[in-house]
Amino acid sequence: MDGDTPEPELSYEQARDELDSVVRRLEAGGLTLKESLALWERGERLAVTCEQWLEGARAKLAVAMERNTADSARDPDTPF
Repeated sequence: MDGDTPEPELSYEQARDELDSVVRRLEAGGLTLKESLALWERGERLAVTCEQWLEGARAKLAVAMERNTADSARDPDTPF
């Protein structure tokens, strides 16, 4: 997560599991339009939370890989 984006209130796993539940409820049907819209909006917020976590993980991985590449360039005996 970057400095401009607040830390999500849920962990990635919590947000993903709740998003899965929201999708299942929407797919099952039987909801009023108001209930469906509220669930859809919650799903949108959960998807954003998941994306924030994934972007943060991607950024950390990129930094680690860059650091590893720089270290490998200095040490030819490093396997990867």
